[in-house]
Formats: sequence, C-alpha cells, structure tokens
Amino acid sequence: MDESGGSGQPRSGTDEATERHEGPQASTGPAADAPRPGPESPEDPTGPKPTEPGGSTETPQPAEGTEPATHHPSDESPATHHPSDESPATPRPSDESPATPRPSDESPATPRPSDEPQAHPGPTDDTPSHFGAPSDPETTGAARTLAKSGSGKGRPPRREKGPGGGLLMGRPFGVPVYVAPSWFLVAALITWVFGGQLDRVLPELGALRYLVSLFFAVAFYASVLVHELAHTVAALRFGLPVRRIQLQFFGGVSEIEKESETPGREFVLAFVGPLLSLVLSGVFYLAMQTVEPGTVPGVLLGGLMISNLIVAVFNLLPGLPLDGGRMLRAVVWKITGKPMSGTIAAAWVGRALAVSVLIGLPLLTQSGALGDASEDIGGMDTVMDALLAAILAAIIWTGAGNSLRMARLREHLPELRARALTRRAVPVETSTPLSEALRRANDAGARALVVVDADGQPLSLVREAAIVGVPEHRRPWVAVSGLAQDLTDGMRVSAELAGEDLLDALRANPATEYLVVEESGEIYGVLSAADVERAFVKAMARPS
Repeated sequence: MDESGGSGQPRSGTDEATERHEGPQASTGPAADAPRPGPESPEDPTGPKPTEPGGSTETPQPAEGTEPATHHPSDESPATHHPSDESPATPRPSDESPATPRPSDESPATPRPSDEPQAHPGPTDDTPSHFGAPSDPETTGAARTLAKSGSGKGRPPRREKGPGGGLLMGRPFGVPVYVAPSWFLVAALITWVFGGQLDRVLPELGALRYLVSLFFAVAFYASVLVHELAHTVAALRFGLPVRRIQLQFFGGVSEIEKESETPGREFVLAFVGPLLSLVLSGVFYLAMQTVEPGTVPGVLLGGLMISNLIVAVFNLLPGLPLDGGRMLRAVVWKITGKPMSGTIAAAWVGRALAVSVLIGLPLLTQSGALGDASEDIGGMDTVMDALLAAILAAIIWTGAGNSLRMARLREHLPELRARALTRRAVPVETSTPLSEALRRANDAGARALVVVDADGQPLSLVREAAIVGVPEHRRPWVAVSGLAQDLTDGMRVSAELAGEDLLDALRANPATEYLVVEESGEIYGVLSAADVERAFVKAMARPS
C-alpha cells in the first residue's frame, strides 16, 4: 500500500529534545530572611514527586584562592559566609528536587581559570525563587536579564537529517530514497508467486521464469517509486519539506514533515499519486498493444498494467491512511473549515474499510469474483488469502489510528511556546562561588544561572544535575564555571519559537537546557527540556 504523511510527532530517544529529563531540579532560599521555596508549582500537576537525590557527582576543585568570598550587591566587604548565616540556604533535595539524578549524569567540568570580571548587575525584582522548579507560564513573562547573547538574533538551529532506515538508492529532487529490508522479503514473495503464474502461461521458460519474475518485482516497485515521487514533487512545489521516501512491505511512504496549509493543496497532494499510477497503467496498456500476446514482454507489460491499476484503485479508497482518505479529509476540511473534523471522519472511514477488507477479501476470493472459480481454490490458497486480508486490514487500521494521534498532536503543538516555558535566568561570572550564585538567583526570583564573561557575553549554562550533586558545605568553595555546560550554536533558541518549530529546534540539538534569546540578541532566560516535555504531556492530555 501507499501512504504519505507528516512526521512532527516527538520521539523519545537520542534525537528527541523532549526526552525525559532525569536531572534534579534544585531550588534555593535563604535560611533566615528570605522565604523558603515552596513545593512544586500547582500549575504543573503532572510533575514528578520529590525524591531524595542519589547518584554521585564529582566534587569540583575550589575556585581560585583559598577564601570562598561571596559578594552581596551592596558594598559590604567580602567575607566567608556560612550556609546557615548570611548566604542563602542551599536547596534541600528531598523538598525541592523533582527527580533523582542518575549516576550517569555528566560530572562537573573542571573550573576554567579566569580573571575576576566586573560584577554583572542582576535582576532587581523581589519575586520569590524556586530554582530548578518546573516553569510556570503564568509567571515567566516577567522582565528578563538584559545581558547580550553575543550571537545576534536567535535563529533556530538547522535540523539534521535523520537515519535512513534502509539501503540508500539515490536522492531524486534532493530527497533520499531508501529500500527497507522488508522489501527484499516482498520481492522474493512476488518472484515466487509470479513465477508460478508464468509456469502456466509460458511453460517453455523453465527455471528462467523466476528471473523474469524478479524483473517484474523490481519494475513494479519502480512504479511505486514513481507514485511516491509524485507526492514528493507536489509537496516540494507547495513548500513542504520531505524527509525521505522509503520502499517497504506493501508499498512506499513519502515522509512529508508538515501539513498542507489549505484543503485544496491537501487534495492535490493526495491525488497526484494515484493519478500517476493510472497514467502508468495506461502507458503499459498502450505498450502491450505493440507486442505479441503470450510472449515474455506481453506478459510483463500486462502484469505491470494490472498491478498499477490495482495500486491506483486501492489508494483511492476513502479512508486514512490511504490517499483517498486524505482526499476525503480535504473535502470535509473544506466543508467544515476544521482540519481535525476531516481527520476524524477519514480515520473512522479507514477503520471501517479495514474491517471490510478483513471480511470481504477472503469472501470475494472464495466466490470467484476476483477471477478464480471457487472449486479451484485449495485450502492453502484460502489460508493465504485470509492472511493477506489480515495484514492489509491491520495496516489500514493502524494507519487510521496513527493519523488520529498525529492530528491531535498537531492541534496542540501551538500551545508549546518558548517564551511561556522559559525560566528566568541570572548572569554570574565564571569565578562566582555556587552559594553566592544561588543567593543571587533566589533574590532575583530566577530559576536558572547563565555564566557570562566580563562583557556580559554568555559562555555556558549551569546544569541543575551538577548543582544538586555538590554537597551543601562545599558550595562556597565551588565556582559555577565548574558546573556549567559550554554553549553551542544549537543551544541558543529564539524566544519566538513555538509549536513544531520549537520541537524541531530542540530535536536537532538534544540538550537538557537551552539559552533563550530575543531577536535583538538579549538573553531572555533558560529553557529546560524537562519543562517542554511536561507541557507537551499536559497539552496532549487535554481533550480536543
């Protein structure tokens, strides 16, 4: 069978930025004069329960110098602060940490030596801080730190090509074409079945009939490739990216990464595939008229004509995931103005079609409506027909369900906005002790730390897992630079990203935290992959 459709659903794995973030979420609060951070925000009921952090994290060496002097924004002289006195109380992981760190988390890097930079002004608001807690879209819209990002406008990173999933055959129109391993199984099956038919039509071929059958199998799948290329060319014409074409069991798939913007384009995009199959069927019919019947060319051309006709008719059936289902979806979308309504209608028609194939195909074969007399059908043929019907029905039913889930995902994707999910961040210098950095974050109502140089240019992001891994009594002696992850271009995302664009940017560069920047280049805050995942789960849980 043939199906073509989008791939915007986030996967869990190494290429998904919405993978489960298992690093701990630390929070800080002063012990005496500042309010203790409360439990996880009630706005995020799906967040995990607090647990005692475990795992081991290598303790970084003390910052330069022997005294872990911390500096308040006021002009007090530097002094060593005990966690129980002037410096803020470090987070109690059993109260604030929503996840248990794994021993496999990255160990803090060795602090980089640097000169003492000028103190960078932090935020001035007095909002209570829950450092490391899940981001709350209702409160993250406050004023952000206006440090420069040093990279100009925040542009989403370019998405990398995913793995092929088969043997690469070429790149027509710049789109990779892969042959899945299952194709070789189908090619062998076609060779065996068509070879048996050739034995009745051209018995003089002998063993050469299997070579002719193999050629037919390759030519048939070349026709399927033409069918898929029709979808691909139409998608590219409409500005829709195509990830790949894959020839596999029962046909091919064109993986179009975005939905059509209008029902008219959706209809055209779906119809061009069956149309090309009908055209090929006509071409093979005309070519068959030029050769002698009962010869190898005549039999091959006749088989290709019939097979392409079957592909066209089957794909025009009005049920998802078939092309006819997408055409039905476009019609309902046009009538109702709601793409989701079209998807629901076409998906349920597809499920009804699956049941019809499961029951009707064996009955049609048994009755002789497909060309065989019932008395000539043996027990093995009946079993094979039932097995074929079950496989086709399962493919159609599963594809219809997947189409429903994909439509629901796309419907809720716009709710994921980088600006709403970003945590407020405080810039700190490379040599700032961790205890002092956490105190500044608490005073500013921030939940993230960005390490900057003397000019305010961001260098790295302090990792939450590394913070919780540092014992409380060691924090005045540990520089934030030793707990930070260096920024790469892919870790800078625009605050304007939302929906699929946001997921594409995170998927292209998997990380636990990202620096969110304004179009002007100013730092907006830090985006946690765990916050994106929680928001995604909440959005998917809402009824459509």
